[in-house]
Amino acid sequence: MRKNRLKQMFKEGKPIINGWLQIPSSFSAEVMAHQGWDSCTIDMQHGVVDYPNALNMLQAISTTDTTPLIRVNWNEPGQIMKILDAGAYGIICPMVSNRKEAENFVQACLYPPKGYRSFGPIRGLLYGGQDYASHADNEILKLAMIETSDALKNLDEIMSTPNLDGVYIGPADLSLAIGQKPGFDNPKGSKTYDQILNILKHAKKHKIFAGIHNATPEYAKEMIDLGFNLVTVGADQRFMSSGAKKALSMLKDQAQKVDTKGY
Repeated sequence: MRKNRLKQMFKEGKPIINGWLQIPSSFSAEVMAHQGWDSCTIDMQHGVVDYPNALNMLQAISTTDTTPLIRVNWNEPGQIMKILDAGAYGIICPMVSNRKEAENFVQACLYPPKGYRSFGPIRGLLYGGQDYASHADNEILKLAMIETSDALKNLDEIMSTPNLDGVYIGPADLSLAIGQKPGFDNPKGSKTYDQILNILKHAKKHKIFAGIHNATPEYAKEMIDLGFNLVTVGADQRFMSSGAKKALSMLKDQAQKVDTKGY
């Protein structure tokens, strides 16, 4: 089976730079994947991507060495299994708040006896290889999103879940969970920043992946320096809009403000 390069990078202590795809287009996914990202995540939660879109985007990413990940829209076994069958090599699962939810997520990614994933990797076999069934449990990356007030109370329970590879911080929902305004790139000293450090500390204790979503490369670099293993920078639609705004600001002499409140 094709090795999951992200897991090897984690073992080697190399930071993973992740791209984010929200536009339902195989061509834009292909363009992004060709830019040199270690991985690209197709966002089926807040992006405007449905299953047929995601399948085409996975095929486009496969033209490169970029590892394809998916953020599902909920901790729902059927959706998780189906997108894994399509060839996703990792799942980011939102709103995981306790040990039971973490177990349900992880087990949906694993074949029996470790989990309850149903067998039928129709495209997984094409992308991963004919021995997919024998090695998928070890190669598929499983990241639980920490972004609720309950999750903050259950960090050790969640992070000690067997076969969970790591956690991923959604700063906007995390901010809302602790009574702050939603946004990314939270400044030092803010309540959200303090919780980010707390989550990172727990992830290091449990020796699992720690990932986080960022608005700018400068902030992502700071997160790498703090010890995060995976950092996401912006998103396809943000790069498109920011590039357009930059050109227009030069031509129309209009200052453009970077928006850090949404994906």
